[in-house]
Amino acid sequence: TIVEYGPRLNFETAWSSNAVEICHRSGAPSIRRLERSVRLGFPFALSEEQMDHIIAPLHDRMTEMRYPEPLASFETGMSPEPVRRIPLLAQGIAALREFDCTYGCSWDSSDLELIAGIFGRLQRDPTDVELFQIAQANSEHSRHWVFKGELWVDGERVPEKNLMEIVKQPLAVSGPNSVIAFRDDSSAIRGTEVNLFAASDPLGPSELAAAPALLHPTLTAETHNFPSGVAPYPGAATGGGGRIRDNQAVGRGGLVCASGAAYCVGNLHLPGYELPWEDDGYTHPPDLASPAEILIEASNGASDYGNCFGEPLIYGFTRTYGLRLPDGYRSWFKPIMYSVGAGQIRDEHTVKGGPEKDMLVVQVGGPAYRIGMGGGAASSMEQGKNVQELDFNAVQRGDPEMEQRVNRLMRACVELGGANPIVSAHDLGAGGDCNALPEIVEPAGAVIDLRAIPVGDRTLSVLEIWGNESQERNALLVRPMGLAVLETVAARENVPLAVVGRITGDGILVLYDKMDDSRPVDLPLDDILGQLPPKKYEFQRRAPRGAPRQDLQPLALPPESDLQRVLEMVLRLPAVCSKRFLTNKVDLDVTGLVIQRQLVGPRHLPLSDYAVIAQTYNAPSGTALSLGEQPIKGLISPGAGVRMAAAEALLNMAGAVITDISDIKCSANWMLAVKQPGEGAWLYDAACALRDLLAELGVAIDGGKDSLSMASQGLTAEGGSELVKAPPELVVAPYALMPDVELRVTSDLKEGGNALWLLPVGVRRRLGGSALAQVLGQLGDEAPDIDDAGALRAVFEAVQDLVRSRAIVSCHDVSDGGLIVTLLEMAFAGDKGWTADIAGDDLYASLFAEEAGIVVEVADERRAGEILGRHGVARIELGHAQQTRDLELRFNGRLVLQRRVPELHAVWEETAYQLERLQQNP
Repeated sequence: TIVEYGPRLNFETAWSSNAVEICHRSGAPSIRRLERSVRLGFPFALSEEQMDHIIAPLHDRMTEMRYPEPLASFETGMSPEPVRRIPLLAQGIAALREFDCTYGCSWDSSDLELIAGIFGRLQRDPTDVELFQIAQANSEHSRHWVFKGELWVDGERVPEKNLMEIVKQPLAVSGPNSVIAFRDDSSAIRGTEVNLFAASDPLGPSELAAAPALLHPTLTAETHNFPSGVAPYPGAATGGGGRIRDNQAVGRGGLVCASGAAYCVGNLHLPGYELPWEDDGYTHPPDLASPAEILIEASNGASDYGNCFGEPLIYGFTRTYGLRLPDGYRSWFKPIMYSVGAGQIRDEHTVKGGPEKDMLVVQVGGPAYRIGMGGGAASSMEQGKNVQELDFNAVQRGDPEMEQRVNRLMRACVELGGANPIVSAHDLGAGGDCNALPEIVEPAGAVIDLRAIPVGDRTLSVLEIWGNESQERNALLVRPMGLAVLETVAARENVPLAVVGRITGDGILVLYDKMDDSRPVDLPLDDILGQLPPKKYEFQRRAPRGAPRQDLQPLALPPESDLQRVLEMVLRLPAVCSKRFLTNKVDLDVTGLVIQRQLVGPRHLPLSDYAVIAQTYNAPSGTALSLGEQPIKGLISPGAGVRMAAAEALLNMAGAVITDISDIKCSANWMLAVKQPGEGAWLYDAACALRDLLAELGVAIDGGKDSLSMASQGLTAEGGSELVKAPPELVVAPYALMPDVELRVTSDLKEGGNALWLLPVGVRRRLGGSALAQVLGQLGDEAPDIDDAGALRAVFEAVQDLVRSRAIVSCHDVSDGGLIVTLLEMAFAGDKGWTADIAGDDLYASLFAEEAGIVVEVADERRAGEILGRHGVARIELGHAQQTRDLELRFNGRLVLQRRVPELHAVWEETAYQLERLQQNP
């Protein structure tokens, strides 16, 4: 039996487009399509069912199919679905509810009333295209209804206008270096004037030359959680691709530099590798990939996309969790796939131009396919509320080669400086054309020519052309006189370019179909994107504000004699263990601008606290990047969780000298199941706590995203179904300008005999929400916290001065796993041992508490002491680095641990090895 599968007949692949172009340039202009397929031979007969079963794990059913017989033609015989009128005037709200069920729009009663009101005023029935467009434009993913909504908590209206106002407030008291904040695809801070290495004539063959330019660092971060749960590889790949286009589409065009990625999933349950805390009895839902599949395949997708595009992936984190708590089972059944990207923008390109009459709407990039239908709305729903087929249809597919072509076009326009033809740029992400084009023409209005939009599938309906989320596309506003420049660059870089519309100035969006002289969309932009009334949200707290939860229990700790067993469990926890399985498969250095990546020390271990990229090849300045998140502590206290996330982000950056702490700006990404009991109030209290801490520190948020439907149906050990909520997560991504990228220290021990000091932010030793608690199958009732913001600022600024004065040669913050893991990781990275004597009342609290602090390796004790005294920072003398690989730990003078570095390093690497084994030989 021969089993053959390949691209769907109606789906012209990117490979075909490239192959056809090669044929045309080689003198074979008659070839219109060329595809490749896979044939499998079996020496026995197979039934149709068996053949389908064999290819199921081998192909992508959205873009590929089994061929029952050898192909003779690509003709499908399929006709596009016609535009339908929805009988709203006759049937009322019921007609909208039926449409909602069909397309998974996640409309609530206020949405239904809004839509009925629009078409009641217009006195006509809507088309299905118009309803689909409204669904995408008004989804939580696009509108951020909760963050802009009217909040009531415990029956009282909150004093602030909304959550958006809360997160913006620290900007008013931070350093005045913000260039773009809360108004574009990326944020930006003030940079420096450098000599930018670029083509002297971006429009033609020319030499590379250095020319002065004022470059501002940019940052954007977003998540692709829903798609990465349904189809991990393409979901994560297109998450990274969409974020790259956010870096490109900032202002009038930006430069892409480097990225980070992070993953949160449920307990892994790796075959043959038993981790005792994972024995929870819960099973993943069948419509989602397993945690191990997500962690491996999603990271493959993000890594491969960056590798193919040419973007280094230089920082990130990984976390797993699954535990039954008093309010239900908590796990990332619906995963987090987080993508963050740093770039740069020229000063003259920071402000988008507004649409003016007769400007052209141009689309650059790949053609449209039946991909990602409804992704913007689908990602706003809790998993399990949508049918499985709709979930799958809402996942996009990526083409990094096309993305790189588009990037070269965008870069050439940027390098033109003042002659840049782009007036405004917008990436085509959630909602595709039906979201991006209305936004780029608002408020002026435009006529869009439907048939001018490039398509790779001739069977697409009008709705599918307008609403698909095919990737690698940007929408641009261009003046007619600038079109020739854009076409010149597009032709050189082989980027498909189409003029798809013209600005009218009448405030109306018209989608015109010349095939039948119809207008599938004819709506005032105010009805699609205007200032709609905020939605009202009523939330209840689990416990009074500021009071501890009464349903949590203190940790039950094992005897001290179990220390080594417990330590080895902590070292195997994915949040703590080596991340080598991630760094081995991704390019960490491409571009030549990476100064600090994940790997440090003589053994190149992935233990860097921060990343650094240079602004250009011949200037000392650069951008420091880091991440912070502490979701498990947030299960105990929302305030503690977000304060510890912010503290981790800042202390991770402390080893890289920046201009000033008040110049740090952050992206804040919030992820939780906001509509579930207690979660909405958690979000409000957390946002207020973060605002207060950052304002006191002088740090600010300048952008971010939210993903507020982080829940999914899970299967219990008894075979029942239960809604599994994700731990509420905040990821803080700070970035700041470094005047000199060489002023930094890494986390690897450098020299035997150097003193090891702990610079604590506080004196308490709380174990709730720690790695220790997780491996013991517990949570705890009291989480570490920042009790004194001034102490956190003092420690940060002291470390900056210690690095600047060369008084220390390494540092590493205390985070997941506590002080003992910090010391061990410094030893692993430096391939050196240490002797330490830690004082305290409780062994486990002294070693495993994750209170904020930082361990420094001191080369000049006199100078370091003077600097700490000047900042009012206390130090705890722990011990000394050793030139040998011996580790000797005492507690109150009593020997409690005596091991060799290679022994514990092997334990720390074990989980990464198991994941590496699976991803290399699944």
